[in-house]
Amino acid sequence: MTKLLCVYCASSDRLDPKYYAAAAELGREMVLRGWGLVYGGGKTGAMGAVARAVKQNGGRVIGVIPEFMKARELAYTDADELVTVITMRERKLLMETRADAFVALPGGWGTLEEIMEILTLRQLDVVKKPCVFFNQDGFYDELLRLFERMLRENFFKPSNLELYRVATTASGVFDQIEAATGVSADPKWFETR
Repeated sequence: MTKLLCVYCASSDRLDPKYYAAAAELGREMVLRGWGLVYGGGKTGAMGAVARAVKQNGGRVIGVIPEFMKARELAYTDADELVTVITMRERKLLMETRADAFVALPGGWGTLEEIMEILTLRQLDVVKKPCVFFNQDGFYDELLRLFERMLRENFFKPSNLELYRVATTASGVFDQIEAATGVSADPKWFETR
């Protein structure tokens, strides 16, 4: 059975072309490494770029899209499997349960919200799957610095920084997935009474 990589990324069609190119490169690398795609089911932006690259190179594409987006004709209808849900919460849960690992490409609020939910579940030891930030051209540098501040100010434990990995290339994403396999969270709370 093919492993599935959940890719969180932008649906915007107004980005610098380098972001679409990196998404397509990730899609090609996924197929080379024997991974299929589970993602938000869209045909636009980096979402469409990664899905098309996986499909064009013979990989499996599973899209999960809310009805309101499908109604706006935003769905990637060439997906091998296109699951329609009602809410964004259903979409995220289905992608989470189907995935074997997660990667966040550069993106906006939606991308950030999705990957942060997975990190929260990793911290609580509910999700135990690898999680990677694709830090293309330093896109996530400020967020990673914020994580370090959170640690300095005791909002979480040092082990939280082991719950995700950072890659700067498409091939590096898979190296980091391998490096993160088997990492589990320390108990969240410093002290309970």
